[in-house]
Amino acid sequence: MLSPSSYGLQPWKFLQVRDPELRRQLRPHSWDQSQITDCSELVVFLGRRSIEQADLDRLIAATCQARHLEADQLAFYADLMRRNLVEHEQVPAQAIAEWIGRQVYIALGTFMTAAALLEVDICPIEGFDPSAYDRLLGLDDSPYRSWVVCAAGYRAADDKYAQLAKVLYPAAELIEVR
Repeated sequence: MLSPSSYGLQPWKFLQVRDPELRRQLRPHSWDQSQITDCSELVVFLGRRSIEQADLDRLIAATCQARHLEADQLAFYADLMRRNLVEHEQVPAQAIAEWIGRQVYIALGTFMTAAALLEVDICPIEGFDPSAYDRLLGLDDSPYRSWVVCAAGYRAADDKYAQLAKVLYPAAELIEVR
């Protein structure tokens, strides 16, 4: 929940799937990956299908409340968001959909970093059928859709991968300074 997002909009929702039967139903739509049913926590990262005026109004109201401001103090910001995200003056609707997905991935990155700090193992999963997930999770008529899945939990004592060395490229190959 502490993840940053562009405009501060937080166009996401995090769905914890704890029901074992629902996980069993999701597994075939996840390339039959065992993490879906084996993990301690399964989180489906949802993103809004689009940005609506009500989303902007909600953010402005929450900002006013949190920062003790009047809405007119944020009028320029509200207008900028409306023009770009709702009316698509400068940004096409398809670009907004892609942008929402990138916002969800920022939240995933924050989740994975926090999990690592807590020594919780994670497995981000893109190998799944978002349409099937949306159907099984009852999201078809919702303002949200499935973007990415992440399994989380504590490592099993018999995990054969636990002691293997991490395969990381040298920093000099990944970081370029100019």
